[in-house]
Amino acid sequence: MAAAGEEPGHPSPEDFVYGEEDFVLQAAGWDGEPGSAPSRFDRALLQSWDDRMERGLFRYRLEPLPTRVLPGPMRLVAQLNVQRGTERRPPQAVRSLRQPFDPRAFNFTRLRPGEVLLRLRRAGGAGPAAPAARDPLLVAINASPLVRGHVLLLAEPARRLPQALTAPLLRAGLEAALLSAHPGFRVGFNGLGGCASVNHLHLHGFYVGRPLLVESAPAQELRPPGRLGLLRAVPAPAFLFYAAGPAGLEALARDVCRAAERLTDAGLAYNVFATRGDPPEGAAGDGGRGLRVLLWARRPSFGAKASEAFNVALCELAGYLPLPAAPLFRDITEAEALRAIREHLLPEPEMLSLGEELARLLAG
Repeated sequence: MAAAGEEPGHPSPEDFVYGEEDFVLQAAGWDGEPGSAPSRFDRALLQSWDDRMERGLFRYRLEPLPTRVLPGPMRLVAQLNVQRGTERRPPQAVRSLRQPFDPRAFNFTRLRPGEVLLRLRRAGGAGPAAPAARDPLLVAINASPLVRGHVLLLAEPARRLPQALTAPLLRAGLEAALLSAHPGFRVGFNGLGGCASVNHLHLHGFYVGRPLLVESAPAQELRPPGRLGLLRAVPAPAFLFYAAGPAGLEALARDVCRAAERLTDAGLAYNVFATRGDPPEGAAGDGGRGLRVLLWARRPSFGAKASEAFNVALCELAGYLPLPAAPLFRDITEAEALRAIREHLLPEPEMLSLGEELARLLAG
């Protein structure tokens, strides 16, 4: 029998209760080394996602996607996805970095029955060190998926919050990343003026089947030291935050959001990308890998998102290029892609100055 609010034939979301024991502290390697079996979270997400694909809840049926690594030191991962380019819902027009939520525009209170896959609930505990009770994180399909398993991570959609990153949502998204055993499960955020398509608070979660340079490139420490680094030898230079494990996620999420708010105050848009990765100095040793969170400051882009073939959002900034046309996929070079990506970013001297300002903010 369908639950209240569900139409007959549409599945209800599954409650997924997790605790510290469910975090995968060291994800599988890219070479299929032992321990590469999917986690409980991966199985629940992908099984539900596949079920909704079979039920026809997506805008198109996702087939295997041609993928290639562009020649060059940045190892950009290009992937052809023609249907996303032609079938996705038109992005909303953004006119301000602090644009309020508009109930008349598409938003996630309008999700169809069955589009929510999971309700992630952090198990409670006893004692002063127990995690505070939080509202569940909803895992919903992205109806125009980039890849198999592409989902939206939503916190309290009924509150109708605009697309401005909050520390509770980011922390919950980072915990979701630790629930996956796949080395390529990534979490990201497109801000207003940074190619956000819907002005309603959400993160993206998706599986990329290739390593990206941003996971391993070493960072330059910014002064004062200790809280923030700068990734330079990557497709799009970025500010780097790092947590070695679950205990550091709350402080990391708070730092990222303080820095993002400062960027907004300065009239800059931003994108965020979280991935498994090496410590800031690079080359993980016996301590293994933790979570890297990249923050990009960029010139804002207002109006409807450009219809051009190469939009620059969180994926492109990280070195993953979903492309909508076969000729572009076949012919694009690393140099062409980097020019398109970097024209949205700040000049290096301005970025260095901004980084040191953010480091002082966080140290204070």
